[in-house]
Amino acid sequence: MIQTTRGARLVTQHPHLMKNYGRLEINVVRGEGCWLYDESGNAYLDMVAGIAVCALGHAHPRIARAIADQAATLVHVSNLVHHEPAGTLADKLAELSGFDAVFFCNSGAEANEAAIKLARKHAFRNGEPNRTTILAAHGAFHGRTMGALAATDNPAYKEGFEPLPGGFEHVAFNDVAALDAAIDGMTACFLVEPVQGESGVVPATKEFLEAARRLCDERGALLIFDEVQCGMGRLGRLFAHQWYGVTPDAFTLAKSLANGLPIGALVVRGEPAGSLRPGDHGTTFGGSPVPAAAALEHLKIRDVIDFDEHVETVGDLLRGELAAVANDFPAVFDQPRGIGLLLGLPVRAGWKAADFVQRGLDQGLFINAAGRNTLRFVPPLIITADEVRDAMQRLRATIASVLTG
Repeated sequence: MIQTTRGARLVTQHPHLMKNYGRLEINVVRGEGCWLYDESGNAYLDMVAGIAVCALGHAHPRIARAIADQAATLVHVSNLVHHEPAGTLADKLAELSGFDAVFFCNSGAEANEAAIKLARKHAFRNGEPNRTTILAAHGAFHGRTMGALAATDNPAYKEGFEPLPGGFEHVAFNDVAALDAAIDGMTACFLVEPVQGESGVVPATKEFLEAARRLCDERGALLIFDEVQCGMGRLGRLFAHQWYGVTPDAFTLAKSLANGLPIGALVVRGEPAGSLRPGDHGTTFGGSPVPAAAALEHLKIRDVIDFDEHVETVGDLLRGELAAVANDFPAVFDQPRGIGLLLGLPVRAGWKAADFVQRGLDQGLFINAAGRNTLRFVPPLIITADEVRDAMQRLRATIASVLTG
């Protein structure tokens, strides 16, 4: 390891980690609630939450206890047998969603890979082997594995990895007419994020998703929602499709499901739920007892705490505070966009969102830059109104630091 200093921060770097991440100059050693602490003892108000992962904050005592108890009982047994954590978690997700079947994996990309395979296998089993097109939206981000990457609409992510799997097409986001022209008898599914998070926090309109549901029904395609980032309560409802009132045939989850442990899920309803049969798809670690136990405890906590009302309340507060920032610095920021606690503050041309991220650390604020030159705010859902106001004071100090050079 190599140790350097930046201001009041000692930064331990690990030279043998592969250089595929542009890591910030901070070495986090612990977290508590909505706060992170580095090796020098500096505190940072966390508005990233592991990229929308730690919905209940860091080191939540009930989650930590559930992990420890399960680890002391059964860590791994494979999917060759039944085990209680995964089976009970599947039952709980089916109960909460009204859907019929759940496939567990380890990440959002893997969940989307499973969704792609489900769509094609469903068409195949229905006697339509040529219905293979996976339609996604411009601006989409569905993951970095090869199939999910083919569905992702960002040339920079694809450079050097082509040729990617074929059979993927893209359509303009929030354009009903374009969607009408794109969905046809070759479309296996329309895979879409209700809110595009990675590309800069761009919500779908209700009209667009309603049209997607109607067109898929009319033309025999599946509608699949990627709720990896926008699901699990981040919009103010447990599942993003519940916020929109549009029910897909399947949806994917990951990120905050187990509050930090690796797990992904494909949740399916109706006839497509039986499309993947023994030998069609699998994973060694998917739904392992420890992350499944953490996810179960997360859902149990939601049973007794009204996160939906809280997310709406503090989300409105955060959005209002960000709007005030945009109003005070109109040459730097556009008005915020997003829903609940998935919000973006667009940065105008001539300024770089990444500059505010780095300077934010000096103010004890951890924020994130997303695509389209946007500051993304995805704090733990437990964040308080006082912590939102504190974060905005730190943001304003960050902005002043950037503007003064």
